[in-house]
Amino acid sequence: MNLITGGTGLVGAHLLLFLLEKGEKVRAIYRNEASQKKTKGLFQLFHKENLFTEIEWVKADITDIPALEKAFESVEYVYHCAAYVSLSSSDEKMRKINIEGTANIANLCIDFKIKKLCYVSSVAALGDPINGVITEESIWNPFRNTSEYAITKYGGEIEVFRAAQEGVDVVVVNPGIILGLGFPTKGSSAFFQKVKKGMLFYTKGTSGFVGVSDVVRAMYELMKSPISSEKFILVSENLSFQDFLFQIADSVGVKRPRFYASPFMTNLASKIDGIISFLFRKERSLTPSMSKSAHSKTIFSSQKIKETLNFEFTDIRQYIKEVGQEAKDY
Repeated sequence: MNLITGGTGLVGAHLLLFLLEKGEKVRAIYRNEASQKKTKGLFQLFHKENLFTEIEWVKADITDIPALEKAFESVEYVYHCAAYVSLSSSDEKMRKINIEGTANIANLCIDFKIKKLCYVSSVAALGDPINGVITEESIWNPFRNTSEYAITKYGGEIEVFRAAQEGVDVVVVNPGIILGLGFPTKGSSAFFQKVKKGMLFYTKGTSGFVGVSDVVRAMYELMKSPISSEKFILVSENLSFQDFLFQIADSVGVKRPRFYASPFMTNLASKIDGIISFLFRKERSLTPSMSKSAHSKTIFSSQKIKETLNFEFTDIRQYIKEVGQEAKDY
């Protein structure tokens, strides 16, 4: 039996579908019935409604240990995909879910003698570049001005590798910005909706992008392998935000963003956003770390997983076209 946390999110939902197509038994954690509808919608999108009925759902929260204990019964493999993302500079809920929740999963993997745990982290949790490129060997810099999300995902990794020291086989994947169908208004798909409505500005920073089907396929292959206590970057291609936004615009059939937003402009916008957030108690839409990353020339290497599993990534531009078509019709 495979236990999937975050089964109502982009990665978790696609993972459920992938595992069921492989004939695997799956159990998924959910918090409420409304969240299940998103996963059901994905199965309907791929005309796999019959497989959706094979999911064993358990109502639980990764911060609720008694409920989690029931979910762990008869489980051999755990895919920990659940996470919380917030743009607030200090969000206790994000720390509670991403660090404390992951600690709970790690502890239960130890207690229930789980055969293997796969944790979905992020490239945000990686260290500084080595010769201009970020790899799995990059060392985390605690003094770097980074996002709260990155800090909590790195904290989650520490908890997972603690489980490894207690005898649990673990693998960690660090995906870049994940693109995928089925969640047209959530996560990275929000970029498509914003461009569709008419985005005027672009920046020239770079980041790593990957399709969700590549992420779940890599997770599955790593879990089936003897590999343990290792982490793997999952990035199909490094793109500039300018290129990314232009491709989105082309895919949804609207005009490309026309104006370059300089570091000065994004920094000023971040300060204004902070003032508005403080005065009106609204969640931030542009933090200082986001402003900085929008111009950062970050390059990620996926060479390790390519060599270890002979892994080939799908063309990310094809993913952009597919997600763009969904956004166009939504």
